[in-house]
Amino acid sequence: MTESAASGADGRMTVVEHLSELRRRLIIALLAIAVGAVVCFVFFDTILEVLVDPYTEISGNERLIFTDPLEAFTTRLRVSGYGGIALASPVILWQLWRFVTPGLYSREKRYAIPFMVSSISLFVLGGFVAYRTLPNALDFLLNIGGSELEPLLTAQKYLSMVSLMAIAFGIAFEFPVVLMFLLLARALTTRQLRHWRRWVLMGVVTFAALITPSADPYSQLMMAVPMYIFYEAVIIIGRVMRR
Repeated sequence: MTESAASGADGRMTVVEHLSELRRRLIIALLAIAVGAVVCFVFFDTILEVLVDPYTEISGNERLIFTDPLEAFTTRLRVSGYGGIALASPVILWQLWRFVTPGLYSREKRYAIPFMVSSISLFVLGGFVAYRTLPNALDFLLNIGGSELEPLLTAQKYLSMVSLMAIAFGIAFEFPVVLMFLLLARALTTRQLRHWRRWVLMGVVTFAALITPSADPYSQLMMAVPMYIFYEAVIIIGRVMRR
């Protein structure tokens, strides 16, 4: 009997079955993104009004410009795609959880609902923090060049930055969920997390500097500080759970 057959006989998934399961989960996630993108495409005008509001608040300009005949259409497609990812995030996270669940013990599978709720809540919180950070970030970026430079932002550049900011913050705020998963899987211990504090602080600051699309110090600070607070919170929760 081959190793593959043996693994299938004792209830474990074979390599082929794992790949098939991964493909199925990816297809479901992509379909969810496509549906979310269609919804955002239909309601683009409303989304655009919300996204442009921080720029209007800082610059006084109520409209963005475009310099290419195709730019308005491609911008709508791009924003719809980013919005589709955001709307589909619950489905994506659920598919991820269902893919890794077979590798967990039954007592650890009961964390599915807390995992989903916390993941979605933190992603939304990250997007909200990014949006609230935008006015300060824009004020820094639009005025750093001096009064002789007048900002006339194109729709593609501005909306891409805003969308990527929301996604970047959303992903960054998933940091504690990843740590808790590793603790539950016993891949990490709270003792290791306490020992790595200094290096994690440096890593968080570096990560925020690299992933923040606007590259302004205010956004980097608003990302790095919560991430490190989440890190300390995970250590406390892990010690309570004796991990």
